[in-house]
Amino acid sequence: MRTLLITGPGGSGRTTTAAATALAAAREGTRTLLLGTDPTDPTDPLHSALGAETTPHLTTRRIDPDTTAREDLTALQTRAAPALDLLGTPRLDPEEFTPLPGAEELAILRALRDAALDDSYDLLVVDLPPTPRALTLLALPEELRRYLRRLLPPERQAARALRPMLGRLAGVPMPAEWLYETAARLDLQLAAVEAVLADRGTVVRLVAEPGPAGADAVRTATLGLALRGLRTDALIANRVLPESDPDSWLAGPVAQQRKTLDEWRQSYDVHPVAHLGRDPRGADDLAALAVPPAPTGSGTVTWPVTDHLADDDGVLVWHLPLPGARRDELDLVRRGDEIVVTAGPFRRTVPLPSALRRCTVAGAALRDGELRIRFRPDPALWPRTR
Repeated sequence: MRTLLITGPGGSGRTTTAAATALAAAREGTRTLLLGTDPTDPTDPLHSALGAETTPHLTTRRIDPDTTAREDLTALQTRAAPALDLLGTPRLDPEEFTPLPGAEELAILRALRDAALDDSYDLLVVDLPPTPRALTLLALPEELRRYLRRLLPPERQAARALRPMLGRLAGVPMPAEWLYETAARLDLQLAAVEAVLADRGTVVRLVAEPGPAGADAVRTATLGLALRGLRTDALIANRVLPESDPDSWLAGPVAQQRKTLDEWRQSYDVHPVAHLGRDPRGADDLAALAVPPAPTGSGTVTWPVTDHLADDDGVLVWHLPLPGARRDELDLVRRGDEIVVTAGPFRRTVPLPSALRRCTVAGAALRDGELRIRFRPDPALWPRTR
């Protein structure tokens, strides 16, 4: 299955674009699932955009984090029944449960994983939250897995028979077996979400209105996505105004949009969408937007290592594409076998490729939207040649 993640600044029309994209794909005969992730809007914007008319090959689904959280907490209460009985703790009724902070994000990730594994569809279109929340959401699986590995490393799990003895020797209680089991189960679930995001068939489509605010938002979003290794499939320039008389009051906004569109075309596959003069409603309006159908290319972003050991520099170079990055917003910290990359408001801890773990950092430079980190072999760790 191909997965298309759609996001953009709040109010940019990303939900309408997601609906129009899914509708266009379905009308081409593609079995399409449109997943809405904004449960805070009681008006159900996806339903409002599509209207009441049903379309063959198109299915819509909306996430309900309240129900998901209630099911999870009920299942947790069931698993913990022996401990609760021992403590004399009464059971909570499922209707008493309320969503905890972070429950919405976890519900979205689970729905994304489940939908991407559904063989009933050829294309999954996901209407992600606005860009800042979407970038945090997309970073969550990797970050949570990293924290789990640091807090409960699987290799430190002692054999069950040795745990009482080790506890007495250490003088402190050893972590319970169920804690490791729970961590392993969560790690497996997060790994499944990571696999969806890293899949060659997963790409991101950005939506923004051309203008100074939209340009800033697109640059920031592109940088955050690139740092996560996600490729931008296309940029939907939404609500583009028609060319007008130079004396019209629209001349200023039109010129501003034209300038932004020219700049975007230098770096993105831009698809202008005309302003209809009203909020699009129903299949006819969505079709009139003429958004491009689902992508066919690969979403894979590679961070290659090139070998310059035979050159005068005698280094290995790690290439990290970071379009939109600025030198004064970049920072690198080597920490063991990982490197912490800070780019603008974003930060990611990345494991070093195996060859670079035996090297020291020799420098870094930002050229043409690509961060190039130079590594020099560490004589104490690098194999000697005869």
